[in-house]
Amino acid sequence: MSEKRSKVLVVGSANMDLVVRCKRFPDPGETIFGTAFATFPGGKGANQAVCCAKLGGEVTFMGRMGQDIFRDRLSSNMKQEGVGLEHLIIDPTEPTGTALITVDSSGQNEIIVVSGSNMKIRPEDILAHREAFADAAIVLLQLEIPLDTVMHAATLARQNSALVVLNPAPASMLPEELFRLIDYITPNETEAALLTGIPVVDRASAEQAAMALLQRGVQNVIITMGSSGCLLVNQRQKQMFAARRVKAVDTTAAGDAFNGALALALSQGDLLEEAIAFANSVAAFSVTKQGAQSSMPTKNELEVFSRNVL
Repeated sequence: MSEKRSKVLVVGSANMDLVVRCKRFPDPGETIFGTAFATFPGGKGANQAVCCAKLGGEVTFMGRMGQDIFRDRLSSNMKQEGVGLEHLIIDPTEPTGTALITVDSSGQNEIIVVSGSNMKIRPEDILAHREAFADAAIVLLQLEIPLDTVMHAATLARQNSALVVLNPAPASMLPEELFRLIDYITPNETEAALLTGIPVVDRASAEQAAMALLQRGVQNVIITMGSSGCLLVNQRQKQMFAARRVKAVDTTAAGDAFNGALALALSQGDLLEEAIAFANSVAAFSVTKQGAQSSMPTKNELEVFSRNVL
């Protein structure tokens, strides 16, 4: 892509993550003691935007936050990391989104999201900020904002010749017309299964699900499969990409790290195979750190990590 069209526009959510660490998850009705508590800037859209920026990309975030202290901290952190916030919308009535996250001793997590202002970003907000789409190479979307807003953003991206990357998370059914607007879709196994009705348990079933998504109009399907790596399927190829081997500390933002890095690499004109390998490395780095945006690497941190991890 030309230098003029190398920006990433992220349209999505921002949350304050309230994180509790514990030895194990409680059973229903059970009270257990946690071992630590912390707050971290998060939200899928904001996480992916920060990932792009920390790796050196030119990225703008479009979303909605409340008039509260969580907005102050979230926006301050994003600005500090280099994310453009000229298209941030302030909601006078709804609070900034929050996420309640429990992380067990193995690094696995359970998350409850309280959407707040994220679910108040409407198609008319997107249209009012349509100029943001004019110089974007990549428009990166997720599903923590209303689906009709996602549709409008994808449509505007297509009208402005930008590539659309959709991270279909949290898992949700999608309108058929959206699939035809997607250049790259990046579900995990659970999300791929929900979108296609095909349980994804191994490479063969992942390929089946990916082919079903291609038949609905998506150009490229990348199914992320945790420690097994990820699978790329398009009309030309089916290729598995191995994950980096690391000890997971907190898997909270691994998917966001992958998507942010993928969008950045594609915006810079990398080949798709190179972009996926790069995204795998960034995701692997992220699970070795606690938190969401705080777990995203800088370029220098990633270089050191890549030299030391197979």
